[in-house]
Amino acid sequence: MRITVNVDGTSYSDEVEPRQLLVHYLRERLGKVGTVVGCDTSNCGSCTVHLDGHSVKSCSVLAVQADGCEITTIEGIARDGKLHPVQQAFHDNHALQCGFCTPGMIMQSLDLLADNPDPDEQAVREGIEGNLCRCTGYQNIVAAVRDAAHHMRPGAGPDAERVGEGSDFRAPSSIGGGE
Repeated sequence: MRITVNVDGTSYSDEVEPRQLLVHYLRERLGKVGTVVGCDTSNCGSCTVHLDGHSVKSCSVLAVQADGCEITTIEGIARDGKLHPVQQAFHDNHALQCGFCTPGMIMQSLDLLADNPDPDEQAVREGIEGNLCRCTGYQNIVAAVRDAAHHMRPGAGPDAERVGEGSDFRAPSSIGGGE
């Protein structure tokens, strides 16, 4: 089956098997290996990407379901060689150890911050609860998300570094009834 997708700002048109998972299409066909295969059961969230501006576990989406959609992977959020503020906050706050969960955790955090630009600790914990980390105990991850929120507030940096309205990090949704 032929699909056409826009991944990290580049359009692709490919033949895919109807049962191929989006995570495998991204990794094997497009080389987007930052999207990690964790559990293959949608329990860990390591494979989280944005599909039309909303986080999804790409191991639970068929590539054919993404036909016509915009997909953003961890490789697509840095700009001009500079880390996205969420990536930088994860680095600055030591919010990773092995790093296996980090791409999915960052992508989920972006979605959380798009919905809640100033989350408290409890809101961050609830917003990332579908993503598992086996190393950090989450304290530094929570601190990183809150630090990123601070740096992404209006006036804190260039518009391109903030999620939400006016940003290219949150495309209008065509899934789940829109925004």
